[in-house]
Amino acid sequence: MNPIKLKRTLKSGGHVFGCMLSQMASTRFGPVLAGSTLDYAVIDAEHGSRGRAEIQQLTGMLRHADITPIVRVPVPKAEWVAMALDAGTAGVLVPYCETVDEVQAVVATARWHPLKGENLIRAVRDNVLPSPATRKYLRNRRKESFIIIGIESEPAHANLDAILDVGGIDGIFIGPNDMSTSLGIPDDYANKKYQRVIKDIIVRCAARGIPVMVHQQTIDTSTRAIQLGARFVLHSSDGRMLQRIIQDDMNALRKAAGSTVAAIRDTVETA
Repeated sequence: MNPIKLKRTLKSGGHVFGCMLSQMASTRFGPVLAGSTLDYAVIDAEHGSRGRAEIQQLTGMLRHADITPIVRVPVPKAEWVAMALDAGTAGVLVPYCETVDEVQAVVATARWHPLKGENLIRAVRDNVLPSPATRKYLRNRRKESFIIIGIESEPAHANLDAILDVGGIDGIFIGPNDMSTSLGIPDDYANKKYQRVIKDIIVRCAARGIPVMVHQQTIDTSTRAIQLGARFVLHSSDGRMLQRIIQDDMNALRKAAGSTVAAIRDTVETA
């Protein structure tokens, strides 16, 4: 799905489906991804050691496969948002935001890059750009760009309304491990406290027309997130899914081989 269609789908209340790319580095995976039915994929540059050249190659691979590229940058800094956009991404996922100042800076860069310095401050603070021609040019240049803000801690949840008031936010990301750890219940996703926080974030964002992305790892937990109202569906990662498929197939073959061995043993013993 191309970025424009993805944004329209979410804006109209629909669901989109993707996964995290945590292990993949080679563009030789392009043909595999092209047949995957992914709408988007998140290139992880927060927990993955990825350089700018690699990110650029992966965004190109995803676009060629008709999958919207999103880059999760390492920290909530405008400079990293600019680098991701320059590498060819459509979406930028900014992790672990807690303050209005952080969100204002990264949203402004996603919207008006390559404006910088005083011009960028004026664009954000006063909605004043150098000229009408500049405004038209940047709107067209950034027409497919979007930004997702990470709400991944108890302080971020407490500050949610002020963060959403910044405007220009296209999605909210919840990292379950970070959020549950911050709440004092690490990885306890069935805990009612965790469920209440997730539901509250989804409801408050839905009231403003902002879709929520909850990065769960299993079909059961991802399904639960959808049932709670998550529409920006982010399920598992390339490495985890590949490992599960290999395990399932190999275990099935080991079971078949075990049955065959048992059958041969029975035949020999009765002969």
